[in-house]
Amino acid sequence: MMRKHTRLIAWVAALLVIVGFCQLGRWQLQRMHEKQALLDQQVPARVQALRLAEALAAPLRLRWVEDRGRYLPGTVLLDNQTRAGRAGFKLYQPFLSEDGARVLVDLGWQPMPPDRVLPRLHVPQGPARIAGLLAPPPASGIALGPALATTPQAGVWLANRLPPDEVARALGLPPRSLPERVLRLDPALPGGYARDLDLLPNTLPPSRHLGYAVQWFALALTVLVVALVLEFRLRRRPAAGSRR
Repeated sequence: MMRKHTRLIAWVAALLVIVGFCQLGRWQLQRMHEKQALLDQQVPARVQALRLAEALAAPLRLRWVEDRGRYLPGTVLLDNQTRAGRAGFKLYQPFLSEDGARVLVDLGWQPMPPDRVLPRLHVPQGPARIAGLLAPPPASGIALGPALATTPQAGVWLANRLPPDEVARALGLPPRSLPERVLRLDPALPGGYARDLDLLPNTLPPSRHLGYAVQWFALALTVLVVALVLEFRLRRRPAAGSRR
């Protein structure tokens, strides 16, 4: 009786582990499909350029924006952004289009000094023409602590993520005036810092998610095989003992 009870507990534990591994595999596949869908939108997005207000009013997908307006005061530095293996930050400046739409513009990447003393920043001010890809902001990971912190430089904020309402409040902008997307400034435009239109910076590409999914499903299969082998041996043991 005790042996049957122990085997039942072992099977329940094995099934729970198998289900857990399969769920992790499904989550990795879901992330793969989400990121691949985002990448598939990039080329079609450049076919038709929209004004900022039009792009923000359209459904949530990649849009190529070309517009005129002016940069507003206030700079946000998104920390923990890597480029070519180096740690640094991305600079964001709020932009107001001629028809009243606002967005954070990604001005590019700057290395963070080892002593983490921010260098002197050169950000655009006043009237400007913008062109670039309206896209989701970089992935923020686990949200720990406050999103933004002040820096010794006036009007400059250091951030570990970009929640639109908190950024707007820090920059003195009207509530809910910033969208949940940022404008990845065209690298061909003059000024700014090192930049590109890589949609998946600091995160895994779809192929890596597929690889992790295969690993999780393989682990689930391994647990199932081990459980079946142990069950087979336990069933053979009484029969072997009776022949003696």
